[in-house]
Amino acid sequence: MSNVKKEPGTPQGKKRKKSDSQDTPDSKKAVVKSNSIHDLVEDYSSGEDEYYYKQESNVDRSRSCPYLDTINRSVLDFDFEKLCSVSLSHLNVYACLVCGKYFQGRGRKSYAYTHSVEVNHHVFLNLYTLKFYCLPDNYQIIDSSLDDITYVLNPTFTKQQIKHMDSDSKLSRAYDGATYLPGIVGLNNIKANDYCNVILHALSNVPPLRDYFLREENYTHLKRPPGDIMILLTQRFGELIRKLWNPRNFKAHVSPHEMLQSIVLCSRKRFQITKQGDPLELLGWFLNSLHLALNGTKKRNSSIITKTFQGEMKVFSRKIPNPELSDEQKKELLTTEEYQETMTKTPFLYLALDLPAAPLYKDELEHNIIPQIPLSTLLAKFNGLVEKEYKGKRDSTMKRFELTRLPPFLIFYIKRFTRNLFFTEKNPTIVNFPVKNIDLEELIAADANVPNTCYDLVANIVHDGDPNEGKGSYRAHVLHPGSKQWYELQDLHVSDILPQMITLSEAYIQIWALRTDDNKNGASKMAKMET
Repeated sequence: MSNVKKEPGTPQGKKRKKSDSQDTPDSKKAVVKSNSIHDLVEDYSSGEDEYYYKQESNVDRSRSCPYLDTINRSVLDFDFEKLCSVSLSHLNVYACLVCGKYFQGRGRKSYAYTHSVEVNHHVFLNLYTLKFYCLPDNYQIIDSSLDDITYVLNPTFTKQQIKHMDSDSKLSRAYDGATYLPGIVGLNNIKANDYCNVILHALSNVPPLRDYFLREENYTHLKRPPGDIMILLTQRFGELIRKLWNPRNFKAHVSPHEMLQSIVLCSRKRFQITKQGDPLELLGWFLNSLHLALNGTKKRNSSIITKTFQGEMKVFSRKIPNPELSDEQKKELLTTEEYQETMTKTPFLYLALDLPAAPLYKDELEHNIIPQIPLSTLLAKFNGLVEKEYKGKRDSTMKRFELTRLPPFLIFYIKRFTRNLFFTEKNPTIVNFPVKNIDLEELIAADANVPNTCYDLVANIVHDGDPNEGKGSYRAHVLHPGSKQWYELQDLHVSDILPQMITLSEAYIQIWALRTDDNKNGASKMAKMET
């Protein structure tokens, strides 16, 4: 018990003047000793608490917690927003490892402390410091058996692991017994976010982008202006990529809840999780926003986004006189400088491919005609010879395109949807394309130095059903780099698929990877063996 006497009329814990102090040297030592025993937020100034901690100070309970067997890993889910379930606060949040709920604080008046006392749950994890605590005793737990929980909350990858990721085809087993392939993991559809899920599936299987975001140090120390919310995109996308490729997950699926919330917040509710949107609009906005959040500039290769997806093309433009003018007026205008053809070089993140109009009539058997067209016909738009008219408010412009630089990963967008004031129409034309080895050499400008022009498909996004709001759905085809196997992912549903079936789908967005020298050498060896 403490020897400090309480003077009449003096509140306990209130500082007294130096001249009025009657503390003895022994009492001061006792107080200092009691404060060094424990590291708590609360001020334990009563004699009973002090005596208790003196008695227990020689016992290291941090390495012999009796409550570790109460942890229930099957209920732990760290994919959702880290909010206290009572106060809805982001500050100092702990996860109860017995029931999986989140609570704020661990002091005597905190929600986590109250929860521990009321329902007899004792083991908690700080979601930010990744430290384990036992409540209500309030001591830190140090035990190597808890490492799997911290790894699920915050997966980390070494450079050596990332290096061998494209050659690894081993299945992983989740805590619930389900087997899964890292990188090919289902995503929850909260309500109408399948258009987001397919984009996240496709981008998470682009190796340079994946490798960059697997290493957290690449983007956690970026300097951004105070109050900038766009940094959330990089943090949440990095967390999602690391969870999708985690070989030690507790379950064989991931919820993109935090990632989607950051998209809603950073896009100022332009994209919603309760209302279906267009994957192309999301893709364009997301890539540009990530580029800016990573301090990217207009300079070439200023971020991982432009290094991976940005190419360059020549755009030839010439104005067309108004058709209502007379022939003499048209000829006169064509001689002016304004109506001469101009050329500009423009960077691009994806190429838009135009589908021909679908037929209006049915065949003899009264079935709808589903036309087909080869991908090479659509790509002819960029050979520098084909012109297309772009109508403006006053004048029309004829444009033709020619590629001058190809990116390591090329994105195609096939224009299937046309919108008017009343509804959206979809062109059902099937695009025939090879899954491997398309050559874009004919689209390259003569003065451009592009040594490699062959690409292989790595991701294919498909739309099914009615294009109007709330009726259709999206799914993605993804090539796993380790197993070289194609998989179809539609929210939580994951299944393998033959490459021949991919070409029969109504492709909407495609990602193609530039063939490496190893791929070329392998293809040439196969050709020699076949001959």
